[in-house]
Amino acid sequence: MEALFLSRLQFAAATIFHFLFVPLTLGLSIMIAIMETRYARTGEEVYLKMTRFWGKLFLINFALGIVTGITLEFQFGTNWSRYSAFVGDIFGSLLAIEATAAFFLESTFIGIWIFGWKKLSPKAHAIVMWFVAGASSLSALWILTANAWMQHPVGYVLRNGRAELESFTAVIFQKFAILEILHTLSAAYILSAFFVMGISAYHLLKKQHLDFFTRSFRIALTFGLIFSLFEVVEGHLHGSDLAEKQPAKLAAMESHWESGRQAPVYLFALPDEANEKNAIEILPLPGVLSLLATHSTEGVVKGLKDIPREERPPVLINFVSFKTMVALGMYFVLMTLVGFFKRNRLTESPGYLRLMLYSIPLPYIASELGWVLAEVGRQPWIVYGVMKTSEAFSPVATSQVLTSLIAFILIYGILGAIGFFLIIRLARKGPALAG
Repeated sequence: MEALFLSRLQFAAATIFHFLFVPLTLGLSIMIAIMETRYARTGEEVYLKMTRFWGKLFLINFALGIVTGITLEFQFGTNWSRYSAFVGDIFGSLLAIEATAAFFLESTFIGIWIFGWKKLSPKAHAIVMWFVAGASSLSALWILTANAWMQHPVGYVLRNGRAELESFTAVIFQKFAILEILHTLSAAYILSAFFVMGISAYHLLKKQHLDFFTRSFRIALTFGLIFSLFEVVEGHLHGSDLAEKQPAKLAAMESHWESGRQAPVYLFALPDEANEKNAIEILPLPGVLSLLATHSTEGVVKGLKDIPREERPPVLINFVSFKTMVALGMYFVLMTLVGFFKRNRLTESPGYLRLMLYSIPLPYIASELGWVLAEVGRQPWIVYGVMKTSEAFSPVATSQVLTSLIAFILIYGILGAIGFFLIIRLARKGPALAG
């Protein structure tokens, strides 16, 4: 195995593991802020208990996110030094802003929130949680802006063999960045909603803490329904933007080979990349891809055959990731719509509650597939159209990368086992253990 492949594998493993914790931090912080605000306004003790219970789950998750995120950023220097040297003027500035203006702010307010229960009024303490939620989203905004620049580089000039920043506003306000931010944050809010609903469903099935978990479920249900519906609309906008800015990725997502009008969408296909066609095509819907990409069934969608082989992303992994992600997105809409009509008789719907309990992992899968699609679909480019991944990795020995990869897997495995054990243990015990 080559150092390049191992470096990619290591970064992928670290990113996938880190993103197990990021979405829950983003969404759960907002729901906790809502719960604590209700306590501050009404004085009802149940909302205080909800804040404390879900807050402890949030803190465990947040701690794991910090540990995995720090090591992830180090890899830009250890494994991808050529990339860092080439784009450091742009990419580095965005990461620096994230750390100094968002992460430190978030960590500071979390510290105030943890130790301020007896020192701040209920309203002031609730406001602190809103600052935590805002800082979490601000942190994500800068990271996603940096990634969006890799997907669609703007606002730079090539000078002295490096990409140098020319327009900061072009980088942060470009359409691709805005759509990526909206898509990723919405996915995080859906994940958090299903996390809360799933744990609440577990306790409602056991007929314990009924008022507590019914209220928790309803707050999360409203949150999840709004953003499940929003994600469908935003996903369509994101897809049509890809047709213009990353046609190779869109073609791989749909296993679309021939350029032309009336481009179809397939429910399922089996790409045959060697022969540049689909070996199997199930349920073609003529014109639907053209409609989604260009807002007209007569719109022309570029096919993979019109893209040089060396610039095509892997088709099968992108196609399967995309179709699975879309199917899960439709499932989230369905389950939250059903929940909306059952919200006043949840304990009378054990079948629905069991489905919600078993659905906890599904938004995690959807989010991870989204990142697989974003990163694998960009290949062979690390900066789309500017720098290839093969040009970006560090000149390090294969043995060094293999050793660090094994170490990452072992350490992350131990951290993950401990973290998930604590989360599951606290979730099953309920508010009695949370205090």
